[in-house]
Amino acid sequence: MTHASASASAPGTPTVAIPASLLPADGRFGSGPSKVRPEAVAALAGAADRFLGTSHRQEPVKEVVRRVRHGLAELFALPEGYEVLLGNGGATAFWDAAAFGLVENRSRHLVCGEFSSKFAAVTAGAPHLADPQVVGSDPGSRPPHSAGDDPGAYDAYAYPHNETSTGVMLPVERPDGLAAGTLVLVDATSAAGGARVAPSAFDAYFFAPQKCFSSDGGLWLALCSPAAVERIERLASSGRWVPPSLDLSIALGQSRLDQTYNTPALATLYLLAEQVGWMLEHGGMEFSAGRCERSSSILYGWAEAHPLVTPYVGDPAARSTVTATLDLDASVDAPEVCRVLRAHGIVDVEPYRKLGRNQIRVATFPSIEPADVEALTRCLDVVIEALAA
Repeated sequence: MTHASASASAPGTPTVAIPASLLPADGRFGSGPSKVRPEAVAALAGAADRFLGTSHRQEPVKEVVRRVRHGLAELFALPEGYEVLLGNGGATAFWDAAAFGLVENRSRHLVCGEFSSKFAAVTAGAPHLADPQVVGSDPGSRPPHSAGDDPGAYDAYAYPHNETSTGVMLPVERPDGLAAGTLVLVDATSAAGGARVAPSAFDAYFFAPQKCFSSDGGLWLALCSPAAVERIERLASSGRWVPPSLDLSIALGQSRLDQTYNTPALATLYLLAEQVGWMLEHGGMEFSAGRCERSSSILYGWAEAHPLVTPYVGDPAARSTVTATLDLDASVDAPEVCRVLRAHGIVDVEPYRKLGRNQIRVATFPSIEPADVEALTRCLDVVIEALAA
């Protein structure tokens, strides 16, 4: 995928050429959408004549949905009674759906970046809910799990498994003192499939498939406990108004039929099914999470040893294993580093735009080869040395 050695130049900046021998075999390191494995694309192309362009209520599509649901249940070792739901849209749509179908009166949110703050904003703006409790932390850090002083004041406890904007990872757990009946809602979009998790620790673990699952946008998925299913069904029968497209009880019923309420993104579904199958074939979550840990440790180890690079997240225990954010010294212009890399076919290592830091952000999702991450560090050595000279 990566281009041969080339030079990159612009007025007022040095010309930097990365030797072809140093380039990764595949230069895609985006944090979303992610690298899609060529084998999955080839499989989709081979199935196009019987899969693409057919009704989502017919067996060719239902069979793929079935593969996804059963595969995810196996990958996450879901206990009896847990269900895999899916619907149209992404995590953004699921935040809205959760405000209708999972939060009964009030929620408590741990916020440590852009995406975790957006879910809190949804519940804050919902006219049928009380104002949420919001517990924040400084960018690059994570708030500790805490049920707070009045755990009976809310019925949903929400936080991200991985904050994609900053590269902060939180443990998936139920905090001590959580009131009985409170649901734990975990936004897992960039971590799901790339980090170990115990189903007993959550009630809804929701994500979109364009990160670790190497697919495209257009879908949300949620792994739901029996308690979450009960809440969905009870709120649906309570008389609360819910737009049908955001009605989790409809999504639940359709998912049990191996279909979605409306026509889904078919290519996204197929690529997701291929990725889940690939993960299971190679050892399941141990394989998948292990690759992420190996790749991220390469990056963090390199950064800690480099005089001009520092891991943005100071606490090693809070550093993401799927999205590594690295600060560059002021003597090195991060946008120019990204531009030089892109000219050589190494793409999408730009930082999250709203952080406004002189840094790079590198995905270490399961589909990304650890050897390519190692190659990336060698390329960065060349570029940083040239730009800092």
